[in-house]
Amino acid sequence: MYKEKIYDAQTGEEILRDFTADEVAEIEKVKAEREAEALAIAQAEALAAQKRAVILEKLGITEDEARLLLGGN
Repeated sequence: MYKEKIYDAQTGEEILRDFTADEVAEIEKVKAEREAEALAIAQAEALAAQKRAVILEKLGITEDEARLLLGGN
């Protein structure tokens, strides 16, 4: 599945080797951690957007109007 190319600059020899089971496990672990982090960020952003929408609805203004009031661009 995962392969590493090793190049020996002195001899010009190229070796293509399979990753070990431990290396693959580490890659999969890091990949899963990053996916979990991305999901958590997306969920936090969605919650923040939902909270903003509720506040704007209560105030009866749009996001553009809120930006103008708060001095944002």
